[in-house]
Amino acid sequence: MIKRRKPHWVYYKEIFRSKFQAGCVKAKLEDNWQNGYEIGPLVEVKKLRSNKYVVRYTYDEVM
Repeated sequence: MIKRRKPHWVYYKEIFRSKFQAGCVKAKLEDNWQNGYEIGPLVEVKKLRSNKYVVRYTYDEVM
């Protein structure tokens, strides 16, 4: 039986005021791996309670 584990998230170092700003960083992170040999990270924008946004990503292959 394969055990599912939670991904280990790495948070980008900035907090953004708008979802657009966070989305630009997300796109930049994804583009770095688009033509590479490695499997790209899972990247997402997360909204905080303070109505600001953070970008987080993971390299875990098993989700």
